[in-house]
Amino acid sequence: MIKLFSLKKKEGESSPSSSTSGQKKSSPAQLRVMKDLNELTLPKTCSTEFADPDDLLNFKLIMYPDEGAYKGGRFSFNFKVGANYPTSPRRSSVYHPNIDLEGNVCLNILREDWKPVLTINAIVYGIQYLFLEPNPEDPLNKEAADVLQSNKRLFESNVSKAMRGGYVGNVYFERCLKK
Repeated sequence: MIKLFSLKKKEGESSPSSSTSGQKKSSPAQLRVMKDLNELTLPKTCSTEFADPDDLLNFKLIMYPDEGAYKGGRFSFNFKVGANYPTSPRRSSVYHPNIDLEGNVCLNILREDWKPVLTINAIVYGIQYLFLEPNPEDPLNKEAADVLQSNKRLFESNVSKAMRGGYVGNVYFERCLKK
């Protein structure tokens, strides 16, 4: 499981307040996520899962790359959207030069290029692009980036080994191939 989008709540924040009529009032983050999800156009290689349909701030994005070294894999990203969305992002273990072993994703729109006008859709397509075109020039996993730059066949072999579930070096990766 990959943690992708985890915006931390500030200490002391409470759940959405109740209005005088007894109905829960939606927070700005909830309203924005509803808007983003309504406008979400997932490619055929992606799907979403909601464990609790009433909790739109926590869901899974499942990616099934159909091209490149990650073809045939099933990658699950947990989106945990916090109360300060969309004003700031936060990130997401897979053998990939742009995803470190703690699951953080190196995607410019999750860092310096983040803007509140960006949507979940932009993040989905950004991650999908990373699976098609890993970028060794801006790595979080320097070892994977070095292998990609020096020996593409070994890199693809390592990706395959990691996706089947196994060790790459001394790091174990859970199986992520579609069944």
